Amino acid sequence: DTAKPEAVVAFGSIYDHLAVVRACAPRGIHVMVEKPLAFRLDHAQEMAALARQHHIHLLTNYETTWYASNHWAYEQLHSASPIGNVWKVVVHDGHWGPQEIGCSPEFLAWLTDPALNGGGALIDFGCYGANLMTWLMGGERPLTVTAVTQQIKPHIYPHVDDEATIILTYPHAQAIVQGSWNWPNHRKDMEIYGQTGVITAVNRDTVQIQQREGRETAVSTLTLPPRPTPYNDSFAYFAAVVRGDVTVADTDLSSLANNLIVVEILNAARQSAQSGATVTLAR
Repeated sequence: DTAKPEAVVAFGSIYDHLAVVRACAPRGIHVMVEKPLAFRLDHAQEMAALARQHHIHLLTNYETTWYASNHWAYEQLHSASPIGNVWKVVVHDGHWGPQEIGCSPEFLAWLTDPALNGGGALIDFGCYGANLMTWLMGGERPLTVTAVTQQIKPHIYPHVDDEATIILTYPHAQAIVQGSWNWPNHRKDMEIYGQTGVITAVNRDTVQIQQREGRETAVSTLTLPPRPTPYNDSFAYFAAVVRGDVTVADTDLSSLANNLIVVEILNAARQSAQSGATVTLAR
């Protein structure tokens, strides 16, 4: 109340996002949280209600939002798609583990606490694919969510999963979202399979396109320039939104609408992993 900030960024525990919005929204303070928006659907719904009631921006930041490769792929699919209609998307996000890569003790304390993070790799990395697929599908909710989680390293992560696979189905498409704290490499990539080809967002600025030509496949690789400011940085983007220089569409990666669906997917994935059954989302 003394400082009267225009905006606040919340990059602490996922559970604490609700408390931040409860404090900021009535004061008209815009909020950006680190992914995901929440892991509990009731938290996400209350945050959304507060944001709408008090007319604040509530954005969710993902590293992959600023990847030129993902936006190039999106633009290809939503123009004259060189691979036809999308049938399957496979998203990989992971590394060899937060402890192994040297995350701080303070970060690890809540990242590996199911009460504060909702899970392990399922939440930490599964949210990326849920966000990207919701974006590619124009904000469409999946029909079903199926998830399998494992503890490959229970001696390091005794309380949360470290390996997760989520399958999302849509009327004419499917997504496989893989999140891992066990891979020997850092990766955040996406493969989009269409009727006549495949687009792969290899990393932040590299894309590959494979197109079927008769019985042959033509392969080309492109290196893309960085996205223009403020679309290349979370803080620059947030400032532009707050100042009114950028309008966030409901279908955008950072939007509240997209990220409410992400939370719904993660919530269903947690249920599926616990029960061993596919969860059908209410229509």
